[in-house]
This record gives sequence, structure tokens and C-alpha cells, in this order.
Amino acid sequence: MKLTFILLTLLSLNSFAQSINRQAVLKRHNIKVNQFDSLSSISLGNGNFAFTADATGMQSFPDAYANGVPLGTQSTWGWHSFPNTENLRIEETQKVYDLEGRKISYTVQLKEPERAKKAVEYFRVNPHRLQLGNIGMEITKKDATLVAVNDIKNIRQELDLWTGILTSSFTVEGVPVKVISFCHQQRDALGFSIESPLLQTGQIKIRLRMPFPNGQWKDVGNNMVKGNMQTSYFTPRSWSAVFSAAIDSANYSIYTSWEGKAQIQQKTDHYYLIVPGTGKQFNFTVLFIPHQIIPVPFKFQDDIKISSSQWKKFWTSGGAVDFSGTKDPRAFEIERRTVLSQYLTKIQCSSAYPPQETGLTYNSWYGKPHLEMHWWHAVHYAQWGRVELMEKSLDWYFSVAAKAFAIAKRQGFDGLRWQKMTDHNGDEAPSSVGAFLIWQQPHFIYMAELLYRAKLGKEVLNKYKDLLFATADFMASFPSYDAAIGKYKLGKGLIPAQECFEAVQTFNPTYELAYWSWGLQMAQEWRKRLGLPREPKWDTIIQQLSPYPQKNGLYLAAENTPDCYQNGSRYLTDHPAVLGAYSSLPAVHGLDTIVMRQTLDTVWKVWQWKDTWGWDFPLTAMTAARLHLPEKAVDALLMPIKTNTYLVNGHNYQDERLTIYLPGNGGVLNAVAFMCTGGDADHTTNPGFPKQWKVKWEGLKKLF
Repeated sequence: MKLTFILLTLLSLNSFAQSINRQAVLKRHNIKVNQFDSLSSISLGNGNFAFTADATGMQSFPDAYANGVPLGTQSTWGWHSFPNTENLRIEETQKVYDLEGRKISYTVQLKEPERAKKAVEYFRVNPHRLQLGNIGMEITKKDATLVAVNDIKNIRQELDLWTGILTSSFTVEGVPVKVISFCHQQRDALGFSIESPLLQTGQIKIRLRMPFPNGQWKDVGNNMVKGNMQTSYFTPRSWSAVFSAAIDSANYSIYTSWEGKAQIQQKTDHYYLIVPGTGKQFNFTVLFIPHQIIPVPFKFQDDIKISSSQWKKFWTSGGAVDFSGTKDPRAFEIERRTVLSQYLTKIQCSSAYPPQETGLTYNSWYGKPHLEMHWWHAVHYAQWGRVELMEKSLDWYFSVAAKAFAIAKRQGFDGLRWQKMTDHNGDEAPSSVGAFLIWQQPHFIYMAELLYRAKLGKEVLNKYKDLLFATADFMASFPSYDAAIGKYKLGKGLIPAQECFEAVQTFNPTYELAYWSWGLQMAQEWRKRLGLPREPKWDTIIQQLSPYPQKNGLYLAAENTPDCYQNGSRYLTDHPAVLGAYSSLPAVHGLDTIVMRQTLDTVWKVWQWKDTWGWDFPLTAMTAARLHLPEKAVDALLMPIKTNTYLVNGHNYQDERLTIYLPGNGGVLNAVAFMCTGGDADHTTNPGFPKQWKVKWEGLKKLF
């Protein structure tokens, strides 16, 4: 009898696990391209490395995509700094501010004296992420001239999401070309198979170029000036070659191998051609490595099978959502964004480092990650049952904690103050906005708690407790006491998540007050779980922290902006962060849901939505879902605003400068999962979707 019960239980669980045909969901949203479009390039990657291809399945026409979604090749290890010839020091970018009776040093963008200005420029630019290489085809026509974009006809390109395989076909002067491309899921490697009669006539060659870093805010990987780059190659075997690049102190190698015969030609500096033999098909692989050794060779057919199986493993793990039962046409678009956002965040944001906002495609902000965005890059992994991918980047905080301690100590605070605009080593970049942001501080507590909820047990508590408690120590020491009201306030001397505020004037932003209260309470809960007494100083702040600022029944963006909702106010732009107090967070610190409902309604009506960012719409959707307003949640998620555009390749488009924005993709996953599960206080299925919608899901986890 007992055995029968167990078997029936297992069958029931298995039936639930198979209730969604995941492959069918993915197939509906395979990326398909039939023309050259600079915004429709397709990326392949594994989380640590990514390669973005044009309509040829390679990087044959990088200049044509430079102003769209560029054809980048980046890794988590590929960083470079220009020589510091003037011995500039980060200390030269620091300015002391007198705030609430404290003298606090911030790393900001000084414009004078001239040497300080140079230091600011240097430490913002350096280090920067490298574009490692451009791999494309050079195709010649019958008249021996090079093929241009307009010569590529009959384009048919499709990314099979289930396998991660990109198939591209086209014709040149009526002759067919087929290219199969994939990215290895365990190494920084690519595989290509080219099939065409043009190989037999010698009209297709493989081009390899190493770009030089441009030192600009945006690096799209097409800067082919030599600079101080040195490149070379050697052919250890008849079927392989090693290309080496040295740029100042940065060194890396590109290992290529092929099947059949081929020759290497050097066209100019750091510009090489692989010339295939006369066969009709040419298979080759490319491996990027941060050193100069010859690795173990690998083969196209073997590795494409391994990589495909790894993709299947990813898609069959964790959560899934199926909107096919919903007749509302908006459901299909939400499903498309959800599927493609899973793919893009997997290949761009699942490494052991917090990613930059443009992932591994091209540099924005010089390739530097922003830790306030780490929430939007990583938290969705916990919601979608893939908490191990969030944990990878959470462990990075251990390696940079000493520098976070140093920031807090320099400023006169306890504990550690997490960086904002940083790099892989955790160094602080000068920023007159970033230096004053504080909402990245509780992120570590938030993510550590999600990890605990997923795994439970003392192992997680013991591993992360020291960093979590040090995070809380800073949070308790940062507020200043106002004796006149008997309360602690946040500021002056901060910029909230809504970045259009003046740091020296701003205090008590609503979202940050909520996050501070929640974070310190959660830190106390961790002490309780570990059998430790409550920390008195934390309790003092929890009990005496300023209430949320209100006026006319609305929560204000910050206490120093009582007229923030007036027509023409500068505070109606950027992130509507006031909604964050009841979005990713439950009701804490005495939050009144009626006031928040009125605040949402007002923000909806008066906000300048054209001046927002991609994650603002998921943020708003989650607030609406908390307030049990499912129609508004859907409307927020699909608001017809330019910064809420999702391209054919799934990327969240912002503007001509920021053509992809991965926090938007992470936000979609946050919001959709939350709209399915609700928070801890929700006990209904799909609280964020209209009742008539039939949304089927499995494997998703609640937020708080």
C-alpha cells in the first residue's frame, strides 16, 4: 500500500513537470531574420562569452551593424587598461562634502584642476572590456570584387532556441551559401560549418581581425586601427593555427582548427585570412583564451552535440510559462519577451561576475558593471528556479569586499559600502551620480535571502553571514539623527534610484526607506537563525527610521520634493522609483496600500513615460500586481513607449546610443514570474494576470 502511494505520488509529480511542452513554447519564438537589419543581429553565448552574428551567421559586415546591435565578441576575462603614463591616482578624483555634520569623501567627476580632470577621465575609461575578435567571411563575386551587403540575397536565418544552433542561408549571384554557427557551452569557443559551391571556386575566405580598444563610452568592436597592438600567428599543425594579440599588458590568444585543408594569409596588421581548400564544405572552430598555450583540440560535430545537450538541459530545468491558452493577443508578445529574455540573460548575464548593462555584446559605460543593476540582472534566476546562476555572481562580492570596506572606512561609516560603477576587480569609478547611490546596498541581503529560501540550512547562513552583517552595519551607520523629530533620516548626501536628484539636498526617498527597513529586519532574522542576539544598533534604526514622506495622500519621491507630482516638475522623469517601495518588496515600515494605490494612479497619469528606462515597466507591473490590479500590470508590462521596445532578437531597445539593455530583459522575467506566483502574502494563482487569461506555469518561485 505504502509503495503504491509513493509510486502514485511520483507519477503525479512527473505529470506536473511535463505539463508544459517546453520545446513547443520555444519553437514559437525561434528568432527568424530575412534581411540585413542592424537591429536584428543574433548573439550566441554561454554566460562567460558571447559572439554576435549578422545575417550571414558570422561577423562579415561589422560596419553595417555598428549603429545598431553591434557584432561584438567579448568575454568575462577580456579587460584592458591604457598605460597610466602620468601616474594618476584615484584619490585625485575625490571630493570632501560636509553633509549632516560629517565630512565625507566621494569619488566624483571633478572638472578642475586639470590633473583631477585627467584622473577622472582615466579611471572612468580604465579598465574597459575588450572586443576580442571579428570573425567573418570575405566573399568575392565572379569579377573578383568583394561582396557588399546589397549583394547578399534570399536571406533565411533562424536561431533554434532549444539547441542554441544558428542556421543562416543566402545567395551570392544566385549561388547558395549555408552557415551553421554555435557557441560551446563550456568553453569560450565557437563552431562554424560553411557549405557552398563558392568554396570550390575559392570565393569564400574566413576573415579574422583583432580590434583595438577605442577608449570610448561605447565600443562596438570595429576599431581596426593598429594602436599599440601586436599580433602574430603560428601553425603548430596542418589543421590548426594560433593567433596571439598583445595590447599593453593585456594578452590573449585565438586558437583555430579546421577539418580538411586550409592556409593562413596575413593581409595587414592584425588582419588574417583562413583560406579553405577546394571542398564544398568547411568546418572550423575558434577558441578564445587568456593565455598562449595550445589547448586540447575539439571537433565541430562532437561539440555541436555537446552544446545542444547543454541547452536542452537548461531549458528543461527551472521554470517555464505557457500563454498559449490565452486568446488575448497581448499574451503572445509577453510570452515572446519572456522566452527571449531567458535566452539573452543566460548567454549574457550568467557568469561569475555582475554584467554590464549591455552584457557581452558591446561596451556601455566602458564595459563596467553597475551594482544597482545587479538586482535586475540576477534576481530572476531565483524566481525561475535557477538560483545557482544567481549564486555564481553573488560569490563575486567576496573578492571585492576589502575594497567595499575601504570605501566605508574612508567615508567614516561602519561595515562595507558596496560599489556602484565598478569593474571585475571591484575598483570604484568616478561618478558624480554613482558615488551617491545607496540602493545597491541592500541587494546583497536580498539575494542572499533568496539563496537561503532556495536551499535552506545553515550552510548558506554561515557562508554569507559576515558579508551580510557588514552590509547591515553600513546601513545602520549611514542614517543621520534629527533630534528635532527624534528620527533617523537617509541623507542628505544621496541620490535615489530616480537619479534626477541633487545629492546634497536629497533626503528620505521613499523606496530607499523601505529597502533600508526591510534589509535591516532581514539581517536581524539571519542573526536569529544563527542563534545570535539581535544587534541593538540595527534595531534602533529599524524603530526610529523616518516614515515615508507623504502629501495629499501620495507617497513622495523624497521628503525634500513635496511638489514632485506638479505639472512640469523635473521629478516626473527617469525611474518612478517611489513604486519600488511596494514592488520587489512587501509592505514594510508601515506602508499603507491605499496610499500606494493612489500613488500608482497618480504616477500612471502624470509621469513622463518617454523619459524612462526599460526596467521601469516591469517595476510598475509588479507594483500593480501587489495591489491586485492585473489589467494595469499587463498594461504596464506592454506600455507602448520606445524604451519598452523589444526587438526581433529579444533585446530591450532604449535609444540610438543604448540599443540593448539587459536590465529590461531581467525585469520582464522578474515581472512575469511575480505575476504568476505573487508574493508571500498571495494565495491565488496568477494574481498579476486578468482572470480570463489561461497562464500555465511550473517551477517558479515566489518573491517576498
